[in-house]
Amino acid sequence: MNTWRRRIAKERQIWIMAVPMIVWVLVFSYYPMYGMIIAFQNYVPGNSFFSGDWVGFAHFERFFNSPDFGTIMRNTFAISGLNILFGLPAPLILALLLNELKNKAFKRFTQTLSYIPYFISWVVVASILFTLLGSDGLLNKLLIDFGFIREPISFLGEGKYFWSILTTSNVWKDVGFNSIIYLSALASIDREQIEAGKVDGIGRFGTVWHIYLPGIRTTIILLWILGLGGILNAGFEQQLLIGSPTTAEYSEVIDTYVYKYGVQLGYYSFAAAVNLMKAVVSVLLVIGMNRIAKKFFDTSIL
Repeated sequence: MNTWRRRIAKERQIWIMAVPMIVWVLVFSYYPMYGMIIAFQNYVPGNSFFSGDWVGFAHFERFFNSPDFGTIMRNTFAISGLNILFGLPAPLILALLLNELKNKAFKRFTQTLSYIPYFISWVVVASILFTLLGSDGLLNKLLIDFGFIREPISFLGEGKYFWSILTTSNVWKDVGFNSIIYLSALASIDREQIEAGKVDGIGRFGTVWHIYLPGIRTTIILLWILGLGGILNAGFEQQLLIGSPTTAEYSEVIDTYVYKYGVQLGYYSFAAAVNLMKAVVSVLLVIGMNRIAKKFFDTSIL
């Protein structure tokens, strides 16, 4: 206790500046958590959170025994897995390529161009996809004009295309903005190491492999921990906007399932139970991946 008091006294300016954000997190992030108690009740809207009939883990059992459980979990893991497989390395590769550009004006232009998609809403992205990939879209017209196909392909109406379209859209939208983290990490690498590598003649690929990647290893591992920990967060807006009844078998994930039962059908307790299950699993995954990283790479977030 005395150690903590001395530390707080020593860092009091930082703690004073942090007070508004601590209060904000407590009020808007932790205080509402008491409402999760309805996951263990048959909650009736309009009544107190503590007035519902206690049902224990009945809603959790209902979800696990649901005929939709297998499909939802498959879609969630598949979409998240593809986002991790392609979405995490993509900004690293982009950052390494941007870092090698010598023309500052062209580098700034390229960076700005790669950031723009991040600030485009999914409503606009969905409109772009329908324009490009719809039955009367640009891609079908080009394929027909060049003689590759005779009839238009329903890219957005067939489930077998959904995962690849969604993954490509996610990577395109986030790659530029996420590369900022890696660019910041690359900027912190000692320039003397890079110059020494040039003197030794290791070349650009050697510099990347022996200097850049080891230099930002901690950043890479931390982002992978967070990415794997959030594997149940497969998205919401994109599935809701791009998906359709014909692709529901491939687009339905935990978040859209919670939205359907909680908001549209009014089963608040059941939706809260599913969402609470997702949150608990995500926390356990982060803790597990953190321990693995600490054991094998001596790097952790906790």
